[in-house]
Amino acid sequence: MNNNITINMRTLTAIVQKEEDVYIAKCPEIGTVSQGKTIEEAIANLKEATELYLEEFPSKEANHPFLTTFEVNEVVGT
Repeated sequence: MNNNITINMRTLTAIVQKEEDVYIAKCPEIGTVSQGKTIEEAIANLKEATELYLEEFPSKEANHPFLTTFEVNEVVGT
């Protein structure tokens, strides 16, 4: 029996936000989310979660999101 396994390296996006005492890391292309006490730990945990997810649900192509910024007016006290 010949099991050919191909491993492809992909570059994905991580969006990291601090919430209280942890960092939340999200991968918008795949939809995975993880957390950690540091940014590095959150990204490492996101990488592991994403790899495990892709083992079960292979994705052929990742669409990279378009990232931009925008401004809003915020009312601050009177």
